[in-house]
Amino acid sequence: MTRPTSGSDRRRTPSGRAAGPRSAQPRAAQPRSAQPARSDGKPRQGAAPQRKQGAAAQPRKPQAGKAQPKAQPKAQPGRSTKARSKSKSQPKKTQPRATSTRLGLQAPEGGRTGPAPARPAQAPARSRVARPLPPRPGRPEIRQRWLVGIAAVVVLVFLVRLFHVQLIEGPSLAAQAEAVRTATAVTPAHRGDITDANGVVLATSVDRYTVIGDPVAIKDFRGSSRGVEDGALGIAQQLSPILDIPKNELAAMLVGESRYKVLAKNVVPEVQRAIAELDIRAYVRTDLTSRRTYPSGTVAGSLVGFVDDEQTGQGGIERAYDDLLAGTAGSDTYERSLDGLRIPAAGQESVPAVPGNDVQLTLVHDIQWKAQDAIDEAKRSSGAEYGIAIVQDVRTGEIVALADSGAVDPNDRSTSAVAGGSRAVKDVFDPGSTGKVITMAAALEGGYWNPNSRFTVPDRYTAPNGQSFRDSHDHPVQRLTLTGVLAQSSNTGTVQAGEKIPLEERQEYLEKFGFGQPTGLGLPGESSGLMPPDDVADWDGRTQYAVLFGQGLSVNAMQATSVFSTVANGGVRMKPTLFEGSKDPDGTVTPAEREPGQRVVSEKTADTVVEMMEAVTEDGGTGTNANVPGYRVAGKTGTAQMPTGSGWTYMASFIGVAPADDPRYTVAVFLKSPKSSIFGGDVAAPVFSDIMGFTLQKMDVPPSDRDTRRLKTEW
Repeated sequence: MTRPTSGSDRRRTPSGRAAGPRSAQPRAAQPRSAQPARSDGKPRQGAAPQRKQGAAAQPRKPQAGKAQPKAQPKAQPGRSTKARSKSKSQPKKTQPRATSTRLGLQAPEGGRTGPAPARPAQAPARSRVARPLPPRPGRPEIRQRWLVGIAAVVVLVFLVRLFHVQLIEGPSLAAQAEAVRTATAVTPAHRGDITDANGVVLATSVDRYTVIGDPVAIKDFRGSSRGVEDGALGIAQQLSPILDIPKNELAAMLVGESRYKVLAKNVVPEVQRAIAELDIRAYVRTDLTSRRTYPSGTVAGSLVGFVDDEQTGQGGIERAYDDLLAGTAGSDTYERSLDGLRIPAAGQESVPAVPGNDVQLTLVHDIQWKAQDAIDEAKRSSGAEYGIAIVQDVRTGEIVALADSGAVDPNDRSTSAVAGGSRAVKDVFDPGSTGKVITMAAALEGGYWNPNSRFTVPDRYTAPNGQSFRDSHDHPVQRLTLTGVLAQSSNTGTVQAGEKIPLEERQEYLEKFGFGQPTGLGLPGESSGLMPPDDVADWDGRTQYAVLFGQGLSVNAMQATSVFSTVANGGVRMKPTLFEGSKDPDGTVTPAEREPGQRVVSEKTADTVVEMMEAVTEDGGTGTNANVPGYRVAGKTGTAQMPTGSGWTYMASFIGVAPADDPRYTVAVFLKSPKSSIFGGDVAAPVFSDIMGFTLQKMDVPPSDRDTRRLKTEW
């Protein structure tokens, strides 16, 4: 049991409170166990009493298994100073302190409980509870300084941001804002017309409109004032009768997050005006576009070509002269409000569109129609795969008609046939017997033979190099002049006549007449044909003679036609052309530049060849079906073999000029794989007669006024 200390061992504090016995070390340094208080407010058993706030204490962990320290023996009165000093030097064990009964505390666990010893009456102890300090008086000037500082910082931030926006980001932000409210409408240029030589329109452009909706803006449409529903359904109710589209279908098109929805294309101006009267431009607009139309339909359809949705030429004349026809698009730049309306007071800039030039062709509409009609009929009657007809002015090289059987209508885009182009420049084939005209001209020009030179002509002939050739049919040996060889279209006779012509000259004349070269028409897909090797030393033994009668090389129909036009023009070759000239938007006409003709053979040689070709259309010749009443006709039949995947087929042809006494026009007719007959004199010559007769009358060519000078064909 802890005994109370005597009054002689206690010391007084400055406040008069009694203090415990002195020890060798301060009380604050003595370790105490820090035990948590019990939930009922009483200290746990064995825990040291809670010290006053602010007192230093070092907790000491209790060690299991050790006995609690014994209470320090109380000092006996009368002990010597030495004994007390010795007692001080001993380490003082921690003793539980008695708790003041006034504080209502119990003794620590392990000590005895009971009332605390009475304090001396002359020195009552003070409470250790800290008294709260009185509140400090407020200082409003500090809060004001803080508020002013914060406000200054905020203002400074705004000023810095304003400076950055106005001076640094200002130009870019202004440009962005202007870009948002600025709209640019492209004004399409009117594409130039394509006309024939007499101004008949073959292709033109008309104004059309594209109707475009703005589904995002349409969400905000309110139709109560118009007596219709709100949103897409209300717009659809107004547009449906104008566009002839069911309103439910139209409303479905107007729903979504897109800002650009095409509702209709190629709308005529009457419909556009009806839409404008609805006053819904903020939700639906109409953009001006252009549509290409072809008033003549199939007439020159495959030749004229077509354009795409951007009005760019994609075939035929449309593509060949696109740079002249297209023009330059304009623009209209303006500022618009949020509802899409033009702001009148805002800046505007307009660049007018420049229309394209009109292109005038050398074609004559009526002759083109006749050529197409005749070749279509020939294809049907002969069972041919296809046919080609060409009419050319021999004096200028201008193409008056260029027709393909089964010509397409460029207005009909349901098939790809319109993109096929003209076979007159695309397809190539051996010229066949029509190529014999070149051999005759070379033989006369070189002085190797004359029209009356005599030849013994069998149906089969073996050349000096051992190559054998035969005519198209068996016949007994004939005695023919050079004119007769041409009139009878004899292969064996032509080989004999050409043996004297050196190989270099044979190649030279083929090139001078235009074989193996572009025609000059400039049509898409043109083929220049196939020629023997440039070095005649590389020609094989058969090619050396085959080229004399139109085999061993390939040409297109225009190249073959040009040979006859050259001879009919006095031996001067004019470059074929379809381009007559152009007319700009101001009405100024610019004629096409014409290249000077190139002389191939002398005029005398050319005239003689024409006279020899007249014998072809006379009695005994192969082309009597080509005659035109009232006119002298000179020409040549042709039957050329063409390879196919499964064998051979034939190209039957007839090319001639009229009037033979003063040639004006060349007409060429080609039929591939005819079934009624493979000979040009049977299937192609009658078509020639039909087209040539119409052309001469249409162009007011007077009939022949001179009798034919008949050259001898036999001897």
